[in-house]
Amino acid sequence: MIEGYHAHVYFATPAEAEVARSLRAKLEAGFSVALGRWNAGPIGPHLCGSFEIAIPTMRVGELLSWLLLERGELDILLHPLTGDDLVDHTDHALWLGAPRSLRLEAFGGAS
Repeated sequence: MIEGYHAHVYFATPAEAEVARSLRAKLEAGFSVALGRWNAGPIGPHLCGSFEIAIPTMRVGELLSWLLLERGELDILLHPLTGDDLVDHTDHALWLGAPRSLRLEAFGGAS
């Protein structure tokens, strides 16, 4: 069962961080979704700066469509929340932009 979705917006350079800040501001202004904290560097399985968008299941289509048009050159990982973090971040993952490497050992799996 899918409890919701997370989108992880990645940035590795100062220029990407500025685009990500702009995207985050647009999300805050236009949507009632929960935004995770701004991570300036690696955290958990994510190897560069990022922030998370918590998306209710009923709104995933709307937010996915918007992110497709508004993400610019940013890479975004979208995954369901099924209770199996490793599988959600790998087998069930959808990438907007280029797939990025993840530190899978953060989930107890192989890298």
